[in-house]
Amino acid sequence: MSSRRERDTLGEIEVPASALWGAQTQRAIENYPISGYRAFPAFIRGFVRIKRAAALANSEAGRLDERRKDAILAACDEILAGKHMDQFVVDVFHSGAGVSFHMNVNEVLANRANQILGGGLGTYEHVNPNDHVNMAQSTNDTTPTAMRLGSLELTKTLCAELDTLADAIAEKASRYADSVKPGRTHLQDAVPITFGQEFSGWAERVRGAAARLRAGRAELCELGIGGTAAGTGLNADPQFRERVCAYLAEWYGEPIKPAKNLFAAMQSMAPFVRIASGMRTAAIEVSSICNDIRLLVSGPRTGFGELRIPAVQPGSSIMPGKVNPAIPEMVNQVCFQVIGNDTAVAHGAQAGQLELNVMMPGINFANCFSATILTNAVRVLREKTIAGL
Repeated sequence: MSSRRERDTLGEIEVPASALWGAQTQRAIENYPISGYRAFPAFIRGFVRIKRAAALANSEAGRLDERRKDAILAACDEILAGKHMDQFVVDVFHSGAGVSFHMNVNEVLANRANQILGGGLGTYEHVNPNDHVNMAQSTNDTTPTAMRLGSLELTKTLCAELDTLADAIAEKASRYADSVKPGRTHLQDAVPITFGQEFSGWAERVRGAAARLRAGRAELCELGIGGTAAGTGLNADPQFRERVCAYLAEWYGEPIKPAKNLFAAMQSMAPFVRIASGMRTAAIEVSSICNDIRLLVSGPRTGFGELRIPAVQPGSSIMPGKVNPAIPEMVNQVCFQVIGNDTAVAHGAQAGQLELNVMMPGINFANCFSATILTNAVRVLREKTIAGL
């Protein structure tokens, strides 16, 4: 593989010749061959939108010339259109509060902007990753801001899927409103109820989980961008934070605004703890419902056998005709993972020290992973189990 030689503050390093990333990203590739997982697209888009908004804000402040601004905007727009996503190569587990991934973003945008202006890769002759792409910013304010934006995007989709699942269950409650079954407490026969009544409880539990998660999303809308390195706003124009937040609010369609206290926004991971907790609550409710489904479909001859769900695959390599509740079993496992991720977020949040929490990469991965897998699991549960219940 051909390469080019780039230099950073530690010296020279070989970078793949065609790569849009640069020296600092290359060092991260070599330092962190950990999981093989890369940043979630929603997080990448959040970071790129920050860079886009920053370029506009810095141009309005007279600090970034039109030529560089337009090149940075063009590079951002290409990524937001889905191009160059393979250039974000830093492992999700890395140190320094996300410096490595932040520089991955800065270097990719700078190199692409240089190409747009007729320059070569790694030369930074027109656009510099630190001086221009990162103008008036720091890892310490951009990373928690990008985390908020990524979580806003992912949890919006998750809440919508939870609502749709609740509606699907409610439809079954209406359909089977008059079908009587034994009610059970302690797994013992109790009093008669209808399937409609039981299903209505499931639907309301899912709606409640979505409502709790939405309440937590409100905290994600207060951004610490503009605090730069330690929350003081060093090197940022006084209007920078308001301008950036206004652009982001427009692009996301959310009530985004500057944080009341930039120091708290940098020090505290409480909004992400609340989001993780909301997803944990949703996972607990959905997993509990799946437990009920698995019990009620047990049998068919020697178990409860009160419900039937669609067969999606053969259930045994040795017993012909056996069919298992495969989808609810899968959803259970996803929910267990989400519950575990909540614990990881809690540990990461309490590990912050002084002006910064350096565990942000792990916190961000856990929440993005939870939102992604829970969204998919809820959708599959609705489509392949509830719809045919």
